[in-house]
Amino acid sequence: MDAAAPGRPCRYIGDWTASKLRRGLTADRAEADVLTVYAEACEIAVVHCTPAP
Repeated sequence: MDAAAPGRPCRYIGDWTASKLRRGLTADRAEADVLTVYAEACEIAVVHCTPAP
């Protein structure tokens, strides 16, 4: 992740999570672990999405 761009990793994680939720996809343990590590540095956020048709 680009440390020179504050907030970008957090936005990416939120967008990635919303994309997964929108399509009804899951994350395997390795993916969830990596996302958790990066998300620990983010403020608490609620991810909103509309399921894909």
